[in-house]
Amino acid sequence: MSAYPVRVEARLEEPLNRGLWIVKWLLAIPHYIVLSLLWVAFAILTVIAFFAILFTGRYPRALFDFNVGVLRWTWRVAYYTYGALATDRYPPFTLGPAPDYPATLEIDYPERLSRGLVLVKWWLLAIPHYLVVGLFSSGSAISWRGDSPDAIGGMFYTLDWGGLIGLLVLVAALALLFTGRYPHGLYDFVMGMNRWSLRVAAYASLMTDAYPPFRLEQGGHELPRMDKPAHVPVRHGAASVVTIVLGSLLAFAGLASAATAAGVTLLDRTRDSGGFVGTSAEHVGTSTYALTTEQVTIAGQNVRFLRQSVGRVRIETTGRPLFIGIARESDVGAYLRGVAHERIARLAYPSGDVTYDRYPGAAPASPPGEQTFWAATGSGSLTWDIQPGDWAAVIMNADGTAGVTTDVTVAATLPWLGGLATGLVIATIVLLAAGVGLVLVGIRLAVTPDPEPAQPTPAR
Repeated sequence: MSAYPVRVEARLEEPLNRGLWIVKWLLAIPHYIVLSLLWVAFAILTVIAFFAILFTGRYPRALFDFNVGVLRWTWRVAYYTYGALATDRYPPFTLGPAPDYPATLEIDYPERLSRGLVLVKWWLLAIPHYLVVGLFSSGSAISWRGDSPDAIGGMFYTLDWGGLIGLLVLVAALALLFTGRYPHGLYDFVMGMNRWSLRVAAYASLMTDAYPPFRLEQGGHELPRMDKPAHVPVRHGAASVVTIVLGSLLAFAGLASAATAAGVTLLDRTRDSGGFVGTSAEHVGTSTYALTTEQVTIAGQNVRFLRQSVGRVRIETTGRPLFIGIARESDVGAYLRGVAHERIARLAYPSGDVTYDRYPGAAPASPPGEQTFWAATGSGSLTWDIQPGDWAAVIMNADGTAGVTTDVTVAATLPWLGGLATGLVIATIVLLAAGVGLVLVGIRLAVTPDPEPAQPTPAR
């Protein structure tokens, strides 16, 4: 069996403190903060590397060494904390190699990578390994999560080493607490699962075309390497790292701006012939004589703000035409005093979760259309220009009889949508240009060391 190009090695440093593992999550917070930024940069650089490999067949060396550094740093923190708990030595704050630290990770630099494989290996070909790694670590090595606000294309690293690794590390922690010893057989098994997970992480991150082997190589040391790779890693100094991280954050903000711009544009295109953007229909109903909304207070600067942001408001009902009216809350209260009605306490779009407050009483003295206090009325549809005051909307049968059931749609003109979409497009261009520019500057700031001179052959 030949050595795999991703080499994960470690040594168990004994004796270990019995109780230090209880607070290691607290001690590692500075690392978690730095890694959260580094993994944003990792994701952005991986996207850049994807296109570089697709068009040139090469992984840019400076990008490769930065991303290897992020994986290396992550592995050291995981080894110190709850990925292994196998050392009490605090991890160094560096992307570069730390050969004296008990956990090391090295990845051979690939001179060429397949242009075709880059399209499928990170999602299709790696699926079997994702299932295994999910069992080992609850997806912690590479999390494909669409619900995270920090996810780029669904890929984001998490430090919640769980699954089988977390369970076995917990057993090791309890053994440490009560016996002062880390079970060696348990350590070897945990190392094998971590090694498998990190190999898959490197493969999914496009760093190698060598498919991860389906074997659990236990223990701290791997198979001996037959030859020493000629690659001399690029050194990313503080200026290079800070510039790349800052550029990646700007690029990430640009991607978020682009996604928001697309959503706003699609929303703007849903306008109807009247220029309104509406919600989905929500079913409401009551066996009483009227449905009302809660009081809406519009005062001070809110009037101007709502007119500029919301514009005109429209309420529509479906089915048989119903009376819809908007009036000051005091007038609505006086009209419905002693009348059986229900107030909509919660109207949630589009969940269908509607709750009501019920008020007992009798029938109204007269139909709603005969009242003169309404600020706006309509039969099946009402349009209202926002005005200051305390307001409430009422839906009733036109003749004032009981039993009001309908589907309600609320719409507004939202005059700012078009301008917001344009602004977001401009922001996207600026953020992406600035982010990519800073990433390139950070790459240029990286130092490529000169190769070691060849040793002269001694004369015979």
